[in-house]
Amino acid sequence: MTRAGKMLVVFLDLEGVLIPEIWVGLAEVTRIEELKLTTQDISDYDELMKHRLKICDLHNLTLKDIHKVVENIEPLDGALEFLTWLRERNEVVILSDTYREFIKPLLHKLQYPTVLCHSLKLDGNCRIVDYCLRMKDQKRFAVKAFNELKYHSIAVGDSYNDINMLKEANQGILFRTTEKIAAEYPDFPVVHEYEELRNALERITGSDKN
Repeated sequence: MTRAGKMLVVFLDLEGVLIPEIWVGLAEVTRIEELKLTTQDISDYDELMKHRLKICDLHNLTLKDIHKVVENIEPLDGALEFLTWLRERNEVVILSDTYREFIKPLLHKLQYPTVLCHSLKLDGNCRIVDYCLRMKDQKRFAVKAFNELKYHSIAVGDSYNDINMLKEANQGILFRTTEKIAAEYPDFPVVHEYEELRNALERITGSDKN
């Protein structure tokens, strides 16, 4: 697809948009309620990650425990079909604040899309020592870089850590977000189903539904 003579690129968040939240899955398996907090609850990502790593350390959770959860995660209903449809029509980049070490076991379930994310520092026992951001505010800077390459950008996210990405894009869309976030950012349209999202993208690009 093109927009105003420019090639189109669509940026998608990963967790909450294409797959369930990994930390919520870990919380359900371990029954540690404090791990259910996500970027939909806490806007300060550094604060959230320090909280998570503290809990992991307290309960001796390792990357192996997280992989047990991730290996059983499936894409959200309709996510793979939507992603396949989108990749047939546009450049698609997934921008996520997750970690390469987390998601490696499930990338094949999404047919190996392009994912830009962060990494972890592990010790010899696979305990998470620290998290290493690829760069601060990486989602916004990635969109900015594509804009400077003369792409027309659309960004789709669900949480506080997606807002800067949505603001930087030519168009931003909130997908299955909370009422609180939707109320705080009323300028972004909100959709709840993949069909709605597909229709919104088609309206933006002026494409047909083939």
